[in-house]
Amino acid sequence: MIQRWLRFNHLGKTCFGTLEGNKIRIYEGDMLVDPRPTDQCATLGEVKLLIPVVPGKVLALWNNFHALGRKLGLEPPPEPLYLLKAPNSYLNPLETIRKPLCDGKVVYEGELGVVIGRTCTNVAEEDALSHVFGYTCANDVTVADIIQRDPTFPQWVRAKGFDTFLPFGPVIATGLDPAMLVVRTMLNEEVRQDYPINDMVFPVQKLVSLISRDMTLHPGDMILCGTSVGVGSMKPNSIVEVEIGGIGKLRNRFE
Repeated sequence: MIQRWLRFNHLGKTCFGTLEGNKIRIYEGDMLVDPRPTDQCATLGEVKLLIPVVPGKVLALWNNFHALGRKLGLEPPPEPLYLLKAPNSYLNPLETIRKPLCDGKVVYEGELGVVIGRTCTNVAEEDALSHVFGYTCANDVTVADIIQRDPTFPQWVRAKGFDTFLPFGPVIATGLDPAMLVVRTMLNEEVRQDYPINDMVFPVQKLVSLISRDMTLHPGDMILCGTSVGVGSMKPNSIVEVEIGGIGKLRNRFE
């Protein structure tokens, strides 16, 4: 059964629950460990949506889609290539992505986010999906021309780490098969990306397994699976939306 979990502010309190149509069933406890339903409900119109989880760390993949690798003339990597996104970059659904003070081309990257539900260290690939809580929509915003600005040091973290540069949400969906998902990114209502998750070099279970050999993944940590063809620049006063069937649509303004 698919459930869609979300965090929100309601009557001055931070709450979480499941989305049932336009109604939210409010839970208590811990979303990832011990969620317990209450008899309280709210509607979407009564709440302010928050990021659906607050990750301790976010790992973002590079060159993890065959189609984009072919377009860029890159060979599939032998192991996952990833960086960390800083917590200051987290941004709630419907809030504004802010143009940084530095110059440079700001690009959108629609991606699938994998939210860890159970602590895992050196987990076997066949057990990896049992450590995943669910999936969300993410936009890995980047100042593209910063990355190679200094030939002695690729600046991936800076390029992707500005304030507001990681909107994600609006929900975490559980009970999905990630291999069946498709990511669509729209800029000002025009489709710019439309790609299948099953084109990944490292599918979700392999990503979780291999990364857990490097570092322990804790409940709430998130893996961004990387992006595919169609990445492009955003101009101020644009609306960017990342939609994944079964999960929902993440919408933010850039200005």
